[in-house]
Amino acid sequence: MTADMAFECLLVSRDPGVVSSVNKVLENLSISTKVCFSSSKAADRLMEGSTDLIVLDWDESTADLLRRIQTPGYRQKPTVVAVSTVDQPVPGAHLMLPKPVTGESCVQSLKIAYFRMLRDHRRHARYAVMTPVTAEDQNHRSIPITISDIGDGGIGLITKELLAIGDVLSFRLWLPQGDRSIYIEARVLWTRQYGAAGCEFLRIPPVDLGVLQDWLKLKCRIKQPLIAL
Repeated sequence: MTADMAFECLLVSRDPGVVSSVNKVLENLSISTKVCFSSSKAADRLMEGSTDLIVLDWDESTADLLRRIQTPGYRQKPTVVAVSTVDQPVPGAHLMLPKPVTGESCVQSLKIAYFRMLRDHRRHARYAVMTPVTAEDQNHRSIPITISDIGDGGIGLITKELLAIGDVLSFRLWLPQGDRSIYIEARVLWTRQYGAAGCEFLRIPPVDLGVLQDWLKLKCRIKQPLIAL
């Protein structure tokens, strides 16, 4: 996301009252919304691009859409808010919005959904750095690598050297436009034949972790809500 982009929501409902109430709150949260009147149309929309949030007017006809989203390997895992008259959890939904929908209940549920989306985005987003460094593995072997991207939980890298899953790499990294380097220890989680690898963070000193988190917050810019959160 950039400063000019917003979270995207798919609102699935035939109820004018639900659509009106939910749309108003989504607009105040600066969330871009598409309305679908059927599960089949919603499924088609999901295949077209990135959906961060689904607000679903739940009944038996929409249950299949939730099951589809929860299928292992399904490429999108949006936050799901189920609108329901049933006072019990809906399988596959992260949050419930009771029917009839009120302005207060709608704001409360969608604010929680917003924070969940923000957390997930920060956790999974990766930002390109393309910075060459010399890393040291657990056997004190020097390995030239290029850090291709970095995020809240790990890094991607490229190297001509042979890496194995479980290898531990330590190095210092200058973040783009940063004013100091940070120390990182990371463990290799996966490798590819063409030299790419993905790593999870094992240890970053507290001061350096603060530098990284501040840098990531500057990169993670989304369209700001119109209401206080």
